[in-house]
Amino acid sequence: MEINKFDQVKSGVQEIIDFIAEKNAKGANNKLVAVSEELDELLDFAEEDEDLIEISRYQVLLNQLHQRIVGLNGQGTGSL
Repeated sequence: MEINKFDQVKSGVQEIIDFIAEKNAKGANNKLVAVSEELDELLDFAEEDEDLIEISRYQVLLNQLHQRIVGLNGQGTGSL
């Protein structure tokens, strides 16, 4: 059985969400960078349109999560 190439990305996204829930902006940001690099690597080798669509969806999600992380950092300084 073939392992889904996006399983590791999906797991990483869940870790980012968990860090955000814990209000751990640094951990969330570090994981976001790692997952972004994984997506970039998948993008480099993507051959199927379905893969490109899936990568795009994850990129949009990571951008939204990044905004949440920025919001966490803002809360820590008292400004939003």
